[in-house]
Amino acid sequence: MEEQVEAPETKRLRRCINDLVGVLSLSAICRGSEPSQIVQTLLDVLLRMLGLEFAYARLNDPFDAIEVFRVAEFGKISLPPQELRKILGDSLAANAQGSPRQIRNRLGVEEISILAVPLGIQGEIGLMLLGCSRAGFPSETENLLLSVAANQASIGLQEARLLSDQKRIANELEQRVAERTLELANANEELRKEIGERKKIEDRLRESETSLAQAQYLSRTGSFSWKVANDEIAWSEQLYRIFDFEPGTPVTIQRINSRVHPDDLVAMVERVAGARSSGGVIEYEHRLLMPEGSVRYLIATALGNPNAEGKLEYMGAVQDITQRRMSEEALAKARAELANVARATSLGVLTASIAHEVNQPLSGIITNASTCLRMLSADPPNIEGARETVRRTIRDGNRLSEIITRLRTLYSKKELTLESMDLNEAAREVTALSSNEIQRNGLTLRQEFAESLPPILGDRIQLQQVILNLLRNAVDAMSNVNDCPRELLVRTERDGGNQVRLSVKDSGIGFAPQAADKIFQAFYTTKTDGMGIGLSISRSIIEAHQGRLWATRNDGPGSTFSFSIPCLREGLADAGVGLS
Repeated sequence: MEEQVEAPETKRLRRCINDLVGVLSLSAICRGSEPSQIVQTLLDVLLRMLGLEFAYARLNDPFDAIEVFRVAEFGKISLPPQELRKILGDSLAANAQGSPRQIRNRLGVEEISILAVPLGIQGEIGLMLLGCSRAGFPSETENLLLSVAANQASIGLQEARLLSDQKRIANELEQRVAERTLELANANEELRKEIGERKKIEDRLRESETSLAQAQYLSRTGSFSWKVANDEIAWSEQLYRIFDFEPGTPVTIQRINSRVHPDDLVAMVERVAGARSSGGVIEYEHRLLMPEGSVRYLIATALGNPNAEGKLEYMGAVQDITQRRMSEEALAKARAELANVARATSLGVLTASIAHEVNQPLSGIITNASTCLRMLSADPPNIEGARETVRRTIRDGNRLSEIITRLRTLYSKKELTLESMDLNEAAREVTALSSNEIQRNGLTLRQEFAESLPPILGDRIQLQQVILNLLRNAVDAMSNVNDCPRELLVRTERDGGNQVRLSVKDSGIGFAPQAADKIFQAFYTTKTDGMGIGLSISRSIIEAHQGRLWATRNDGPGSTFSFSIPCLREGLADAGVGLS
């Protein structure tokens, strides 16, 4: 009888031990699983082990609020899942408000004990709701099993969370390593490209330096830098050639001055002294006196600015213009020779007119002299008539002298001589010399000379040559015109505030629009017997006087040629300044 009493207890104890062992093995079974899998395994074990009607669990963050719901396959609950979930939700809400851990509720036709089991010490992991229709649920042993199961599940969930965090951290670390590796790879690639680009730039820089050196050699231009604070001077190779110094040797202000022409040395010293404090752009010309006695002409340009240290530094260039200066002097000489040729040519054309004009006063002198002799030989002598005849003879002699003076002046060969002069007077002399030719060609001459025209500073001979050339061109332009009045107008006027203008207007054949610039080119001509140098020389003369010469087409027939040159400043005009 005693054995029959102990057998169920022994069986129950053995079952409890087996259940406990099964619960204790949960952590090993769930190791490495996801949190949702751990909860599902836990609920399945408890549903079967405790004979539950249902089991529900919900996990809190950071488990993404996982919910798992299990119902016994042959249980006594017949409620729809939605209603059962609502009831469980109310139970969860009640538990959250501090209600008893266990409640008894009727679910359908059965009274169900609903037990809330926290997961974690304070329920921080989550909560389980277990429903059982047995009276006395849970027993002491079931409480023990549930406590152990909750602890094992919590351990597994914590390990799963840690493992998940580790995986996440590992993934993030791996991603960061991959990103950093990619960044380093990209940086290495950029560095490789930069090195390649830098090498290309260095190659181009070397090519540019070579090209610059060649360009400086061909243009005879050298470059330099000058640090004013310590007089540190750096020269290019070409600048050493220009000064005939040994390349690479130190350059000083004193050494540079040793090459400067003595006549330019004082100005050079003053210019260097002024540059030490002024900065900005400086430009000057000076000469070098080389050891063998030759002279070189230089033009220097430099710009002074603060450098990286905030100290004044000049960067500049020096060009040897000796060949250009010699070419300009040769060109000026050639132009002067051409001007003489043009002058002689123009005077050759005017020979007949000049001879006619000379013959008139000469014939008057002879006639008056003969008349004077007859009056003196009369009996009695006609003294008063002889006196008047002598006066007419003197008048014709003076007229002849003026004609010869104009002719010699225009034909003489002189260098540029600047003097204060009246443009009106110079123009009148030229028109007087050309008047006979103008009349012989059937032209009407009008002269409009401005009153109170200010004096100019110019070479009288050369300016009269320009006026004569413009008059000759105007006469030629109207030589074949028969369908309109042939009128020649010579006009002077003020041109702006400090210029005077002289214009020669004709009613001739004019010129084509495309020839407006060509007509001033040397050896360009529209005449069958012209040399094509008159207008070119005339423009050179006017430009030498700081003026300009141009041509315009008239609204009607013909064209107008004009030049303007600066007036003489009032102070210089009053002083009667003349330069030679």
